[in-house]
Amino acid sequence: MTLPATMTRRFEPGTTGWTASDLDDPATEREWVKGRYEIVEGVLTTMPPAYFAGGNALINLVALLKAYSKDRGLRFGLAAEGEIVIDEFRVLRADAVLLTPEDQRRQARAVKLAGRPDPKRTRILVPPTLVIESVSPGHESHDRRTKKAWYAEFGVPHYWLVDAYEQTLECFKLDEAKYRVDAKGKGNQIVKRVAFEGLVIPLKDVWED
Repeated sequence: MTLPATMTRRFEPGTTGWTASDLDDPATEREWVKGRYEIVEGVLTTMPPAYFAGGNALINLVALLKAYSKDRGLRFGLAAEGEIVIDEFRVLRADAVLLTPEDQRRQARAVKLAGRPDPKRTRILVPPTLVIESVSPGHESHDRRTKKAWYAEFGVPHYWLVDAYEQTLECFKLDEAKYRVDAKGKGNQIVKRVAFEGLVIPLKDVWED
């Protein structure tokens, strides 16, 4: 890989000493957006491949949340692959994030405090109300242990794990800095009584192509 003229070092997964501030360098940012990366304890890390089954389940779940938000007039913002700055040495790419209007107001304040000129081109700086991760085969521990612990530390109120291969949905709620199971289901069960009042998730709709 040719080192861009403005980049101070080689953009290479596995190298250490990376921070969120490094992404302010235009040359580094250009390399970053070409792939699917995270900064994990200062290490530039490549994310696992996204297979069809996991991506399909994620999109279906987000669609259910979007319909719920629209029906109730909640104005939730939902996005795939939202990048979250936990701190300088941890920048995570969540499979999906949900921002309430209050989250978006807090984000706007955080962007202003950070001196960012363009809010629409700023990574998420505040805890989203909900983060969803779609479990990738062979990388389960990153979602089930590492990210789960870091989202709890960051103060993300709700963390959901959707596993298209085991056909499970686990909904966790933050309780005294740790996640507890709020609701879960498997196969074609119906998941309800989650923290979002009145939300019902027929899992058969999540797994369908």
